[in-house]
Amino acid sequence: MPTLLHVVCPHCHAVNRVPEDRLTDGGTCGKCHAPLFTAHPVELDDASFDKHITGSDLPIVVDFWAPWCGPCRSMAPAFAEAARQLEPRYRLVKVDTEQSQNLAARFNIRSIPTLAIFKNGSEVARQAGAVDTGSIVRWVKSNS
Repeated sequence: MPTLLHVVCPHCHAVNRVPEDRLTDGGTCGKCHAPLFTAHPVELDDASFDKHITGSDLPIVVDFWAPWCGPCRSMAPAFAEAARQLEPRYRLVKVDTEQSQNLAARFNIRSIPTLAIFKNGSEVARQAGAVDTGSIVRWVKSNS
């Protein structure tokens, strides 16, 4: 019997059960029928953040950023490329700290960009500052 993983849909935020050995097949959401993996970071807000962090069996890599932040904007293409390289074993998400100030306060975000990895609902690693794609991928793999 294959191990079933809970994967939260990046579109409707419904929790789906996906056999672990079928993750690389892509898959679609059972509720909205959209692809479960898009090879792009998922934008989350106050309403959807906890659903992904607590509802997914995949490690969640969060980029806490703001639109006015130059280093955040310069790191955005590297983070997007990291999403392409790391999916479907990881879910990469972005949280705009201007729009989601409660999340920024809750996780004590003092500088941006800040990357954080969550597993099973808990933060397991954090790194501040802009980095390139290779550094993101290595950091995620070594900390999850």
